[in-house]
Amino acid sequence: MTEDIESFPRLGEIGLTNYAPYLMNRIMGRYNASLREEMAERGLSTPKMRTLAVLSVIDGPLIRELAVYSVVEQSTLSRALDQLQADGLTRRETDADDSRATRIFITEAGRAVFETLWPHMAAAHHRMFRGIPDAERRLFTGTLQKMLANIRKHEI
Repeated sequence: MTEDIESFPRLGEIGLTNYAPYLMNRIMGRYNASLREEMAERGLSTPKMRTLAVLSVIDGPLIRELAVYSVVEQSTLSRALDQLQADGLTRRETDADDSRATRIFITEAGRAVFETLWPHMAAAHHRMFRGIPDAERRLFTGTLQKMLANIRKHEI
């Protein structure tokens, strides 16, 4: 199916407040900003926070997988991983099946730091959905999952 991209409405016709990518960027910008102080108190940046969040639920992903899950460019992730490891929050291990690949693990210290940040993340998440019924929230999340499947480049 080939789409006629010339027939799509212009941004001025849609309007910023009706353009989903703009709204998603605004929402994530506010979410990250709402956590900035708590992250800074723990020596974390947004890429470091995302890394610890992913590692708190996925055990030992390859670096390239971690970059996808954390939505962090691999070069930025590499610097964040160096700092997280220096702080004792993560550790690297050579992959058992491919000696050229590296897996990343959260340490107990990293888990402890993340667990102190999680209540703030959960509160920010809760604020985003204030006044939105659970059924509507579930539908919205399902829609986001479908959108991700439509545009994703990776199988993860």
